[in-house]
Amino acid sequence: MAVPMLDITRQHVPIIEDLRSVFNLALETSRFIKGPEMERLESEFADYCGTERAIGCASGTDALILALMAVGVRPGDFVLTTPFTFFASAGAIVRAGGTPVFLDILPDTFNLDPELLSGWLTDNCVVTNRGIVHKSNGTRIGAVMPVHLFGQPADMDRIMSICKDWQIPVVEDACQAVGAKWSDKKAGSMGTAGCFSFFPSKNLGALGDGGMVTTNDQAIADRIVSLREHGGRGYIHEEVGFNSRLDAIQAGFLRVKLAHLESWHKGRRKNAVFYGKAFRKVRQVTTPVIRKEAWSIYNQYTLLAADRDALLNYLRERNVGCAIYYPLPLHLQKCFECLGYAEGDFPVSEAAAKEVISIPVFGELTGEELNEVVQTIKDFYADKG
Repeated sequence: MAVPMLDITRQHVPIIEDLRSVFNLALETSRFIKGPEMERLESEFADYCGTERAIGCASGTDALILALMAVGVRPGDFVLTTPFTFFASAGAIVRAGGTPVFLDILPDTFNLDPELLSGWLTDNCVVTNRGIVHKSNGTRIGAVMPVHLFGQPADMDRIMSICKDWQIPVVEDACQAVGAKWSDKKAGSMGTAGCFSFFPSKNLGALGDGGMVTTNDQAIADRIVSLREHGGRGYIHEEVGFNSRLDAIQAGFLRVKLAHLESWHKGRRKNAVFYGKAFRKVRQVTTPVIRKEAWSIYNQYTLLAADRDALLNYLRERNVGCAIYYPLPLHLQKCFECLGYAEGDFPVSEAAAKEVISIPVFGELTGEELNEVVQTIKDFYADKG
């Protein structure tokens, strides 16, 4: 039996008429950029996340860039993040003018190790009248960017405590974690700003690109509004910004889907529970470790698997959906050679890249499909003896 990694069509079929009505409304009103639909989405999304403001933009990558600039990252500033994540996390730092500084991850959750963050700041930084700077080269620390990987928030209690002590802004990369919670606080509501992607494959996906920044700081929100509009209002510009607006049509689609998001999360979490039980006695795989403070939305269901590459090929040959997120940590990517990192610098991230494999977890999977995924993986290891 073929099992897709993701089938968005199954999600859309029950709401297809509502989605069509959004498109029809846009045609009737000729409001295609921003407008009332976007304003309503921003209000509803802020309410959903528990923040004062939400500002729509063109993509999750743009959300990261805009947020970094708005919290005060200046050209050349260091921004601390992890190397085991999607490229946009570090790419956005560079596009905002900053320099990525990588710190390793925890081996179980794949999220930023707070103690490494604390240690790095203590060992390398001092407080000056310019802010927090690196002892040896005087480079300012512009922000910390924890990534809520695969739908589970990083340890935001510890990270926020550390960054508060150092007075460093925190930009949450919540692009994979819409609706996830840490100690009953939604992703995107705990840091100085939170960033979301509405890429179609996300738990809350548009029918194209889209992004959002959340914050409780009105000044930061106002600056993002300006930056997404070429750095000004009308024809008066205070700085050079971007053209990063959210289409009204996409905003309307997202409003329809936001109303169903919690039920879709339930489907993913139910499937995650099924997998957890099904793989309990398969010693060659480790199922996701979810911290007691966390409520994961399982943007991906990611296993640590023995003989990972062979398992990947086995699943593909049998048309069972699977993917590797992510095969090469960012510090080893050619485009970041200039940062001076080398293999061995972040051993936990490097080990994860060689062992992780993600399997289908979307809420519309059938019982037969779930059983097929599990049985195929069990067959692989049985054949290996």
